[in-house]
Amino acid sequence: MKTAIGLRAAVAAFATIALMAGPASAEIKAKVGHAMPESHPQAAAMNKFAELVGTYTNGNVKLQTYHGALLGSDEKQLQAVQAGTQEFYIGTLAPLSSRVKEVQVWDLPFMFQNTKEVYAVLDGPSSKQIFEKIEPSGLVGLTWTGMGFRNLSNSRHPVTKLDDVSGLKLRVMANPVALDTWKTIGANATPMPFSEVFPALEVKAIDGQENPLLHMYANKMQEVQKYISLTNHVYTPVALVASKKFWDKLTPADQDAIRKAAVEAGLLQRKLLDEGDRDVIAKFKEAGVEVDEVPADQLARIQAQVKPVVEKFKPQIGDAFVDGFFAEIQKARSAN
Repeated sequence: MKTAIGLRAAVAAFATIALMAGPASAEIKAKVGHAMPESHPQAAAMNKFAELVGTYTNGNVKLQTYHGALLGSDEKQLQAVQAGTQEFYIGTLAPLSSRVKEVQVWDLPFMFQNTKEVYAVLDGPSSKQIFEKIEPSGLVGLTWTGMGFRNLSNSRHPVTKLDDVSGLKLRVMANPVALDTWKTIGANATPMPFSEVFPALEVKAIDGQENPLLHMYANKMQEVQKYISLTNHVYTPVALVASKKFWDKLTPADQDAIRKAAVEAGLLQRKLLDEGDRDVIAKFKEAGVEVDEVPADQLARIQAQVKPVVEKFKPQIGDAFVDGFFAEIQKARSAN
């Protein structure tokens, strides 16, 4: 009897302690997806993001990473994040450009001379303004990071001057600025989802494409392309965004923790990209790809050819916004 009474007393005491401690918070599970394969620096950065989220939220949020477009294309993942069925996404915001015109500013050609200028703008007021503009679409911007300067590759011949572009059938990004840019310099520009590019190159349905060097190498362009031209014509940034539906359910402390993790992961991605860009040209050459510099006078000819594209799209994007964007670039250039 004494044993039974003692057991009941112990159970009651334990229940009292549990009630005083309050209910245990349930672990929040979330997904972050992107299009790059596991060999790309973005995958390493997202793995670090997941690790830091767990650390900084004290285990409240457990983040699972999905590389290589396992959750779908960039557009599908953005839609899923907007709908709240996917919690985080990192990649281009280009699919939003019809509603958020300011996103198109990154497609304007030949704006930047180096990554220092790019990173200054990514951390500046214009990029923050774009994040404010996308919030009504159900997205919360966490940080901007890099993907790299875009360069041209093809399977037909070296491209070292403006005339070499003429007639090349090139896959370009499915946005009006990119299409006009390449058509203006003589290419047969064809929009196509990136998932279809490798097989199209393999069967010679297209001659070439344009992407950052590490992006090309990670996606095995060296197996289907013979020539790369270092044009650095556009810098492609990526944004790490959260679903607003998910975000609004988090505590302020967890939101702050995730923002901190996002910024640190973004800086890691920039560092890995900068390091990778220094090594990847040698890897292309080892794979049998000819890598050509484009002489300064020829780049100047190409830049002059595409100036009307900038003037055409500037009012569509917003004159004041584009002027502010260019002012940030000039400020960073003057500081270098």
